[in-house]
Amino acid sequence: MTSTSPTTGAPREATEHVRRGQKEIYAALPFEQSTEESERGLIARWEGGVIRDDAGNRVWDVDAYAFLDGEAPDTVNPSLWRHSSQVAKQGLYQVTDGLYQVRGLDVANISFIEGERGVIVVDPLVSVETARASLELYREHRGDRPVTGVIYTHSHIDHFGGVKGVTTQAEVDAGEVPVVAPVGFFEHAVGENVFAGTAMARRAGYMFGAALARGPQGQVGAGIGQTNSTGTVSLIRPTVLIEKTGEELVLDGVRIVFQMTPDSEAPSEFHFYLPETKALCIAENAAATMHNLLTLRGALVRDPHSWAGYLTETLETWGREAEVMFAGHHWPAFGNAAITEHLALQRDLYSYLHDQTLRMLNQGRTGAEIAEDLTLPPALERTWHTRGYYGTLSHNVKAIYQRYMGWYDGNPAHLWEHPPVAKATRFVRDMGGADTVVDRARAAFDEGDFRWAAELLNHVVFAESDHEAARALLADTYEQLGYGAESGPWRCVYLSGAHELRHGGFGTPLASAGADIVRELTPEQIFDTIAIRVDGPRCWGESLTLDVEFAQPAQTYRLRLSNGVLTHSSRRQLDEAEAVLQLPSSSALAGLLLAGPPSADSLAAAGAEITGDASVLARLLGALDTPDPDFAIVTPE
Repeated sequence: MTSTSPTTGAPREATEHVRRGQKEIYAALPFEQSTEESERGLIARWEGGVIRDDAGNRVWDVDAYAFLDGEAPDTVNPSLWRHSSQVAKQGLYQVTDGLYQVRGLDVANISFIEGERGVIVVDPLVSVETARASLELYREHRGDRPVTGVIYTHSHIDHFGGVKGVTTQAEVDAGEVPVVAPVGFFEHAVGENVFAGTAMARRAGYMFGAALARGPQGQVGAGIGQTNSTGTVSLIRPTVLIEKTGEELVLDGVRIVFQMTPDSEAPSEFHFYLPETKALCIAENAAATMHNLLTLRGALVRDPHSWAGYLTETLETWGREAEVMFAGHHWPAFGNAAITEHLALQRDLYSYLHDQTLRMLNQGRTGAEIAEDLTLPPALERTWHTRGYYGTLSHNVKAIYQRYMGWYDGNPAHLWEHPPVAKATRFVRDMGGADTVVDRARAAFDEGDFRWAAELLNHVVFAESDHEAARALLADTYEQLGYGAESGPWRCVYLSGAHELRHGGFGTPLASAGADIVRELTPEQIFDTIAIRVDGPRCWGESLTLDVEFAQPAQTYRLRLSNGVLTHSSRRQLDEAEAVLQLPSSSALAGLLLAGPPSADSLAAAGAEITGDASVLARLLGALDTPDPDFAIVTPE
C-alpha cells in the first residue's frame, strides 16, 4: 500500500537552473518553423465540451488543455510545450478526398474512410464515449452515413477500445460491419496487460499523469497524445484477419492494400494503402515523435531493427506514389516529398539507436553509459518529429541493451545487490546519517544537480520513510526534473512522484482491462491468470486436482496445484479429479473473475455446479493472492 504520511506542499516555481536549461532549448531548436501542418484541413471543432459516460462521469474534457497558448512558461520544457500545443488541437479534419480524422478527443486519432454506401472507421479510440462523440462530429458535417466497416491497425487498446461507440456486436454478427485486423490481433489485444496488468496500470497512472492537474505546473501532455480517456472500454472480435504483406481487400467499394509489420510498435500491426487516393496509413510506426522501445508502464522490449526494416519496405513499396500519410496519432504528412523525408528520418532514427547501441555495448559499455554518451546526428537532433516527446534516447538505448544483454551489466558488484530498503539503510548509515545525506542533497539541489539530489534523497526516504525534510526536498527535486523534461511521460512520472510525496498515493486511476476484454480471454489465458496469483509459499504443502468442464464449446481442463504451482491441461486424464466444476462457457468463468472472489451466490448466478469434494475449490481460492493496485512507488510502503 502507498504511504499514509504525505508531505503537504504546493507546486514550486522553476529554479534558475531549470530556467537556464529552457533558454538553451530555445537556442538549440528551430522554433521559427511553423506549426500550421497540425491544423491543415480543419473543418470544425468539437463544441460539446465535456464528454461523459452514462453515469455522468467525466470521460474527456476538450477544454482541459486550453492553457497551451503563447510562449512556454518556465515550468515547461519549450519543446514539449510546442509539441503539446499541436497535439491538443481538436476537431474534424479533412485529410484528402473521402478521408477524414477526428483528433484531440482521446489519446489517439480516429479516421473515417468514405465508401460507396457509408464510412469505414479506422482505430476507434480508447473509450466508447469518445468514439461515439467523434462519429457524431463526423456525421454532423458529412451526413448520417452508416458504418460499413471497422479497421484495427494494431493491438493496443487506444486503437480498438471504443469500437462499440461506432458499431454494435449485433451488426458485426449479422455481417453488416466487417471488422478487419492483423493476424494475431485478438490474442495480443486480450492478453496484453492481463498477466502484469495491475502493475502496468499503476505505473501507467504515473506515465500519463492521471492524478495531476492540467496546467503549466502539472500535466501538459503525454507526447503521443494528451492523455487517455477514462470511459467504457469495449472489444469486438475481428471478422477478417490480414495475414501477409500485399494482401488486398475491397471494403465498401474501397480498395485497400496491406503491409504486415508484426513486432514493431505492437506485436500485431499493419500499414495499409489506399491506391485511389494515394493515402498511406502508417499505423503507429512513424509518429511525430521518437516512440517508445520500452514503455515506462512496462512491456516487452520492442525490436527497433525490425521496425526500421518495415519503414524501408514502406518507402520502397509506396514511397514514390503516396501523397498523404496519416496515422493513429498526431497529424498527417502532406505531399510526396514530405512523406518520404518523414519515413526516411524515422527509419534512420530507429536504425541509428539500434546499431550504435550494439556498437558501443560490444566495446564493453553498459546501457547507462551508452545512454549518456550516444548523441543523434544533427539531422535527427534538429527534426521535430524525431524528438523524444514519448520515447527518449536515454530510456530507448537502455531498452535495446536490455533486449540483447538483460538486466546484468557484467559488473560483479551488480550481480547480487541489496534490495532498495536494505541498500538505502546501509547507504544512509555509512554516509553519516539521514540529516547529513539531506544536507548534501540540498547542496546538490542548489547547484542544479537534481539527478544526484534525487538519488541521495531516495535513499533517505527508503531508509527512513517518515523523514519529512527528505520527503519534502525529494518532491521539490522531482518537480524540477519534471519541469525540464522534454518527454511528456518523463514529466508526468517526475511530477506524479512529487504529487504522491506531498499528498499521498493516488492508486490506479487507469483500468488495465475492460469487461469485454476479460470476457474474451481463452480458457488457457484465464487459468494462467489464476496461476500467477497463487501464493506459492502459502501452499507448498497443498495438493489438489480440479476438473473444469465447459458446456459450450465442450471442453475439459485439469487443474493441478502442487508445490505452489498451478498447472492446467486439456488432454484426457487417466485418473479422476477430486472435484469437477461445471460451467456453461469460458466467458462464465471470466465473469466470475470480474465479480471478485466467487461465492455460492455468484457461482449459482453463473450457472456453475460442483461435484465431488466441494472443499477443493475453496482450497484453490484460498491459495490465491490479491493484486495490489495501490502499491508504493516513491516510498517503501
